[in-house]
Amino acid sequence: MTAAIRVLLVDDQTLVRAGFRALLNSEPDIEVVAEAVDGAEAVRLAGMLVPDVVLMDVRMPHVDGLEATGRITADPRLASVKVIVLTTFELDEYVFGALRAGAAGFLLKDVEPEALVDAVRLVHDGQALLAPRVTKRLIEAYIAADPAPVAAPAAVPAPDDRRLDDLTPREREILALVGRGLSNHEIAEHLVLSPLTAKTHVSRLFLKLGARDRAQLVVTAYETGPVTAPSAGS
Repeated sequence: MTAAIRVLLVDDQTLVRAGFRALLNSEPDIEVVAEAVDGAEAVRLAGMLVPDVVLMDVRMPHVDGLEATGRITADPRLASVKVIVLTTFELDEYVFGALRAGAAGFLLKDVEPEALVDAVRLVHDGQALLAPRVTKRLIEAYIAADPAPVAAPAAVPAPDDRRLDDLTPREREILALVGRGLSNHEIAEHLVLSPLTAKTHVSRLFLKLGARDRAQLVVTAYETGPVTAPSAGS
């Protein structure tokens, strides 16, 4: 029998945690192993329990979700832990920072129950980019916006950015498609490749770029230039 997906809930609101716990524990393949009320407790519990998935609220007292996500993803002992950021607003100023800090993706708190359960399973299975349409819009907004609140990526490669030097032309093309939010299946259709070939190319991108998951590939695509923000009115 396959082991249950172990989830750590992080939210400062008791009712929110209770609702998520009831929902997730009702699934036979998911188990909530602990709850945390702020980022500091989340980091401590993640280090102790090494859960498969962390559902991380963004706005919390003391240590917020952004800092906690960065601490978790920076710990080599927690390399297998996937963080899903939960936010109330699509353009929450902290979400982009959380993606750069290593979050696997993000969901809005008003997500349908079935979508939340599916998200946990998808992230656990390595399909780390969640809600690509919303994630793409979020990143585009921060490229185009004043970078004062959060250090946004440049729309063109920095002169000393050599991260793409080892990529083949095909890999650069696929990185751009990942940055646009396409799944492996959609990439295969777009480039007339087999799904296995598309998956292999994406796997090589993970290795060559040192990306933790698909969300980081999206950020890298915007930071280094294969994908740029749309022009006004587009």
